[in-house]
Amino acid sequence: SKMLFYSFFKSLVGKEVVVELKNDLSIQGTLHSVDQFLNIKLTDIDVVDREKYPHMLSVKSCFVRGSVVRYVQLPHEEVDVSLLQDATRKEAVQSRQQTSS
Repeated sequence: SKMLFYSFFKSLVGKEVVVELKNDLSIQGTLHSVDQFLNIKLTDIDVVDREKYPHMLSVKSCFVRGSVVRYVQLPHEEVDVSLLQDATRKEAVQSRQQTSS
């Protein structure tokens, strides 16, 4: 399932996203790149809660380790739900076939 998310996030490069970290910091920015570990590079960033994280105001781009991400908020118009559902179903069928053989 990690490869499914990797492919999905790669299709969102150049789009505006909000990444919420496990420490409650939320960073809005343009998705610049993502790797197979779901590490994310954001550019043109802004923190959602500026008063709580004033030290982040001068930061313009950042690298976020995939293991510290809680949520990624995506632009609604960019998400093809039916395509995601189909890919998820295909992956589930493939994993069932692999475990039964």
